[in-house]
Amino acid sequence: MFDVYITKSGKYLPNEAVSNDEMETFLGLINNTPSKARRIILRNNGISSRYYALDREGNPTHSNAQLTNNAINTLFDVTFTANDVELLSCGTSTPDTLLPSHAAMVHGLLKNKSVELNSSAGVCNAGMNALKFGYLSVKSGNTKNAVCTGSERVSTWMLADKFKSEVANLKSLEEQPIIAFKKDFLRWMLSDGAAAFLLENQPRGENALKIEWMEAFSYAHELEACMYAGGDKMENGQIKPWSDYSSAEWLSESVFSIKQDVKLLDSNILVKGAESMKDAMDKNNITAEDITYFLPHVSSHYFVEGLAKSLSERGIDIPSEKWFMNLKKVGNVGSASIYLMLEELMNSGKLVKGDKVMLSVPESGRFSYSYAYLTVC
Repeated sequence: MFDVYITKSGKYLPNEAVSNDEMETFLGLINNTPSKARRIILRNNGISSRYYALDREGNPTHSNAQLTNNAINTLFDVTFTANDVELLSCGTSTPDTLLPSHAAMVHGLLKNKSVELNSSAGVCNAGMNALKFGYLSVKSGNTKNAVCTGSERVSTWMLADKFKSEVANLKSLEEQPIIAFKKDFLRWMLSDGAAAFLLENQPRGENALKIEWMEAFSYAHELEACMYAGGDKMENGQIKPWSDYSSAEWLSESVFSIKQDVKLLDSNILVKGAESMKDAMDKNNITAEDITYFLPHVSSHYFVEGLAKSLSERGIDIPSEKWFMNLKKVGNVGSASIYLMLEELMNSGKLVKGDKVMLSVPESGRFSYSYAYLTVC
């Protein structure tokens, strides 16, 4: 087995930062009415700016594959070029197409040479799953390097015109139709961007990060879906897939919109997060005192205090000064968020040799969690 190092990191955030007051300029008004939930949600999530791959008229400026390709290209220089890549492992929740896979679409833009591909699906853990595939490939000697990515282009999923048919349908049922909170909620939570890591079996440059271990957990055997798209939840908790709906219902029911069961989220996301992180740390014989920087992906600052409390109840007391986050200025970029956090930390000048970095990523899709423990070389 080989040691594995994150030797380079890069990112691509499209266009200019979008402030809270500008969001509906880009996404549009549903039923020509400002969202009643927007200000409450933004106050709780603590996000002040984010990025959209849209212009002010709501026209797309980049595809997901283009965002990802742009992030990957920041990794290349005279010492490592696109033709040196052996494995491309890409994770996203919002691929441009059902088929071909996201990684294949990105590879098509790279135009380098034949490489091994992996596409990881899911929600926020898609990026970590892509990272783990690359980690295992390099560790096993299958490849000497891997480029791993997390990316999202979710803004086009949240444009007001995607909900016109549903609103028209609701108007026949009630005087003042509003889109269900489980859909409107996420319009003010999610944003676009991409980031990439280069993994190699030898360290290079300053602040290379050795991946000591990665762990992942799923609780889908216990819990029903919480965040979903391309279907809708039935009364029995099962998801009816998009292909079982008529084409007319795809529009009238906003079947392809991203939805989240907020009650199910609040009941489980922190409890299972603390449980899984405790299990990961115990398995690998580390304690909170071993962590120099803790990078938790949270969808909202609303969860930060609760996460700290839940971890403390499990004997994991991580002082607030060890927490490193950029949610406020970058937004919640789903599978790319943990990449964007680590990229910023790697380029912050804060890291010194021997520092230990813990990555923590929850996914509310059906409650999955991923962790990585890194050492600064």
